[in-house]
Formats: sequence, C-alpha cells, structure tokens
Amino acid sequence: MTAVRAGVRRVRGLLLIAVSLFLASGCVLAFTDWLPADVARYEEYHAAERCAAGSAPDAWRENCLRDVEFGVVDTVVERGGKNSKYRATVDSARFQGELAFGDPGPLLDTLRAGDKVAGTVWRGDVVALTKDGVRQKTSDEPRDEPQMIAAGGASLGLFAMVCLVFGAVRLVAPHRLGRFTWSGSGKVLFFTNLGATFGVGLPAVWCGIPWQLVAPVIVLVVLVVLVGGFVLRPALRREAAAR
Repeated sequence: MTAVRAGVRRVRGLLLIAVSLFLASGCVLAFTDWLPADVARYEEYHAAERCAAGSAPDAWRENCLRDVEFGVVDTVVERGGKNSKYRATVDSARFQGELAFGDPGPLLDTLRAGDKVAGTVWRGDVVALTKDGVRQKTSDEPRDEPQMIAAGGASLGLFAMVCLVFGAVRLVAPHRLGRFTWSGSGKVLFFTNLGATFGVGLPAVWCGIPWQLVAPVIVLVVLVVLVGGFVLRPALRREAAAR
C-alpha cells in the first residue's frame, strides 16, 4: 500500500510539474507578448488622428479615426452585479453586430431602437458611440491598463513556482511531503497569490501606478507570507514551547 501511495504521489508530482510549465509559459507570454502589444496598441490609438476629409472610407482597416453612422437595433441594460450586461446592437451598410460596454451611461441607457448614432471606428473596432454630443466608450476601445496584465503575469509565475516545488517534492520524497500539501501551505499560498494579484493590480489601475512596480509588489507580498508562515511562525512556536 505504501509503494502504491508513493507511486500515486509521484504521478501527481509529474502532473504538477507539467502544470507549472504551462503556467510559466503564460507568465513569459504575458510579459513578452501580451503586455507590450497592449501598451503599443494604446499608444497607437492615442496617437491616431482623424481620417483625411474626402478620403475613401475603408473603416475596417484604417489606422485613423473615422465616424460611421449606425442605426440602433436594440439595447440591453441589465444591472446585476457580476452578471450585469450592457450591450447595443447596431447596424450600418458595412457592419451589423453587438457592442459591449462597461456601464450603462452616459449614453447607452438613453438609446432606443431606431436612434441614429455616430460610431468611431479604428482598425475595424467600434471604439465609441456618440449622439447629440454625448459620447460613450465601448469595451473595444484600447485602454491604458497594463497593470492587470503585469499582475496576471506575476501571478502565473508564482503559481508556476508553487506547482514546480510541490511537484518536485512529490517526486523526490513522496513519503515526506511535510507542509508541501494543500492544507499545509498550498491553500494559504493560493489565496495569498490570488488576493495580491487583485489587491495590487486593481488599485494600480485606479491610481495610475506604473505597471513596472506591480509584479515586484505582488512577489514581495507573497514572500512576506512565506517568511511569516515558514520561518517566523515555527520559530515563535518553538520559543513558546521552550518556555
């Protein structure tokens, strides 16, 4: 039975190591591909100018900003916390589809079927709708929010390290897992990492903190928890027992 249990743990260790490689790949992609692409896209959008007057419209491939008239087919405004839906279905000679929004105002909740709106198009995306001087951004508009990508990348990297260590322990010492179990330290590390990802990433977006600081702060938070859980707490327990 002991040999069988050790074999099962080694198989789980291999699976954890495989998962760690997958997560590490996501971390590398976040910092070498997704984040640079997101920053570049925002900068290019921010620098885009209006299309030249009189130029032939090619709104779905242009790097310039062009206003296209749309008719509103339908709108959906459902306030329900995490399940909220803010959408508008629009139609033009060259496009018919659904646009997503992050909130109902200031324009979406005033639109009705049959209304005419001006849609700002950039590189094939409808990035905003305007009616009677009221403008609202769609979810497709590039935003200066690389902090959450950096937070996600850091989180993937930390999860990869945890999976790698836990997997290696199961391969090398399947009978002596110690604290390298879900209940021993895995649960604390998981929720600490998750909490740090959103607890650092979201405020960084809201406050405009440079994305370069996000990953080091998340790593620091997790390291503090590690030191406290694996070094300080056992030492304090031993000191208390000695008394």
